Amino acid sequence: MERLWAPWRMKYILGEAGRSEGCVFCEAAHTTDDAAHLVVGRMSCTMTIMNLFPYTNGHMMVIPYRHVSGLSDLTSEERLEIMEGAATAVDVLRETFRCDGNNLGFNLGRPAGAGIDAHLHMHVVPRWNGDTNYMAVLDDTRVISEALEETYRRLRAAYRERGLAPA
Repeated sequence: MERLWAPWRMKYILGEAGRSEGCVFCEAAHTTDDAAHLVVGRMSCTMTIMNLFPYTNGHMMVIPYRHVSGLSDLTSEERLEIMEGAATAVDVLRETFRCDGNNLGFNLGRPAGAGIDAHLHMHVVPRWNGDTNYMAVLDDTRVISEALEETYRRLRAAYRERGLAPA
């Protein structure tokens, strides 16, 4: 029997991941250490960050800086910028990872699957033809084929080329 080792997942399983006194997204919004918070790009009222526990390589989230939980809480500018950020993320993923498609969406509230329901965020998940394999179907396990740090480096470079991340 083959084994797939993913020891970093234990923090998530035990609920230790992302524990802090405040909101992890607010911390990322107000930091100057983008790499520590996996921030790949910034716009005037939103940021794009990598998901620490990705569904696939390149799984990102577009997040407003303001701590709001609902779509109706967003300003018109924030709504527009979330969509612009999502469009940029899709372009970056197609260029960087050559994905065949994307899933985009919000999980609004815990019953809808939101892990962090107090701070609105839009998921942008790259998909490839044939990427649904037996691991996800039979064992609720996903194989991530690239180290998080390498994925960050590639995505950050693409955002830097667009002027959305400092040099």
